[in-house]
Amino acid sequence: MDGSRAIVVGGGIGGLAAAIALHRRGWRVTVLERAAELREVGAGLTLMANALRGLDALGLGEAVRGRGAPETPGGLRTSTGRWLSRVDAPELTRVLGTGALGIHRATLHDLLRRALPPSSLLTGAEVVAVDPDRVRVTYRRHGAPAELDADLVVGADGLHSLLRSRLWPDIPPPVYAGSTAWRAAIPWAAPLPMAVSWGPGAEFGMVPLGDGRVYWYGAVLAPPGGHAPDELAEVRRHFGGWHEPIRALLAATPPGAVLRNDIFHLATPLPSYVRGRVALLGDAAHAMTPHLGQGACQAIEDAVVLGAVCGDGTGDLTAALAAYDRQRRPRSQAVARAAARTARYGQQLRNPAAVALRNTLLRLTPSRLALRGMARYADWQPPRD
Repeated sequence: MDGSRAIVVGGGIGGLAAAIALHRRGWRVTVLERAAELREVGAGLTLMANALRGLDALGLGEAVRGRGAPETPGGLRTSTGRWLSRVDAPELTRVLGTGALGIHRATLHDLLRRALPPSSLLTGAEVVAVDPDRVRVTYRRHGAPAELDADLVVGADGLHSLLRSRLWPDIPPPVYAGSTAWRAAIPWAAPLPMAVSWGPGAEFGMVPLGDGRVYWYGAVLAPPGGHAPDELAEVRRHFGGWHEPIRALLAATPPGAVLRNDIFHLATPLPSYVRGRVALLGDAAHAMTPHLGQGACQAIEDAVVLGAVCGDGTGDLTAALAAYDRQRRPRSQAVARAAARTARYGQQLRNPAAVALRNTLLRLTPSRLALRGMARYADWQPPRD
């Protein structure tokens, strides 16, 4: 028996995770990736406990932990280096059962890709149409049109999802969230906390990656579409006067290592993640701001749940996809709203009086309560098979 067939549109972290979740249950999976080469761009990310549990469910938890850096004691500081809130990494692990992990996006992407048969990955395939009722995907490769029929289509085509725009045409596209961000992953041998610093309308974070590198990012309020001839010089203009080791990190950064991207999010939530036998996940379904570090984590959750409810594909797929939407939409949209709130009261807050009040409240909050608030969004368990 050949098994049910699934087409996954998009070969990023969420798409590959969904392909693995289905492949492990006997589905014949084809991943259609528009890029000519299947690879992940970007710098680093933080995998929270929920994502690590999801990767455990996909059989990749041990491999991922072996390539990343476990969370070190850190927390939240001001631009001068004064601690506002500290995170006790062992206590966080005790509360959640597993800690956070810093890892390069390309490393995680490579581990996911290697868990799939090479024959299931089709690059240079630009999807141009999807029929949710006939479960047919039309795409173009090497200039020639082609079609694939399946039992299930998974839309994992990212922030500017074609599938979302075609199947939910009345939903506005993602909107600018008000901030632009710079990122880099650089060699770094010294111990470093997993920490975030806030200044008026600005944020700087650092995450050890476990491979002799550290990932840093900086975000500021700015008009959209901005670019500078020297982006590293622009980062230094905003953060060069902040506390160490921020200045040292910037001094160690080659100009060519800096990436800049405006931050967009899906401000109008989808009424469903399912249309016919097409299911959206990750940024295609719920693109969120990065202020809770949950974007990739939620995509991994989506993938694990989708695989669990669909099983081997021999059951009622309509009921399975309804269960997927019922389980994933409320949680992921709540996390997206919380990320936007965190941005407003964190990185985007710039009124001096409001900043002073926020900082005072954070310093007065007992560490146990602060830890509970952090753990809230990472407290998730994969469904049992």
